[in-house]
Amino acid sequence: MTRQFTGWPDQALEVLLGLDGEPSNATREGCRKDRERLVRRPMIALLNDVADANPRYDDYSVWSYAKHTWMWQHQTATIRLARKVEIALRFDLDGLHVKGAWHYPDPGQVDRYRIAVADSTTGPELDRAIESLRHQGYEISGDVMKVTPRGFSAHHARAELLRYRSVIAGRTLDRDDWLRTEKALNWVLDTAAALDPMVSWFARHVTVPQQPPRARSTITTT
Repeated sequence: MTRQFTGWPDQALEVLLGLDGEPSNATREGCRKDRERLVRRPMIALLNDVADANPRYDDYSVWSYAKHTWMWQHQTATIRLARKVEIALRFDLDGLHVKGAWHYPDPGQVDRYRIAVADSTTGPELDRAIESLRHQGYEISGDVMKVTPRGFSAHHARAELLRYRSVIAGRTLDRDDWLRTEKALNWVLDTAAALDPMVSWFARHVTVPQQPPRARSTITTT
């Protein structure tokens, strides 16, 4: 299958540079067409190719700019894997950032997370997945309690993981030469594969069954 994504052109970074700081409404509107063509459309092509490579990534949205300056300065996209579990992408002047995340949990998800982490079978699976990402240079973050949650021993083998109420693992592609070519797509696919053990764990153990993925969505506003 022919790939759609060929990279972000140099002009894409020039458009974002013109939006840096506090651009006026006139400045934003003046570059709207160029931003759509040079910045957002390549992200749509990228996500189409990612979904073609793996149908699990078919439920995605490439966000529009709305009224918020930040949205104009950063082109974001989301691949939904399960309820509150996603792979998120952001293209801006710093490069292309990709993260796998379980965050903004629904009621009951944190409890399910803690039970699965404490379990002697499912807990080590997540521990290994996160440690593997950390060793590969991913930044691990999230909402972390200062103390072990009530009902769990502070000496538990996975006491550190039990303190998390959300988990995010991400890394940034800051090579401009790759961003200009389809190498960025290969990097995203490799990153998604590396994130898969972690995000799949959350999809299995923290979320509840969802409806089948909807058709691809490329026009989303906030």
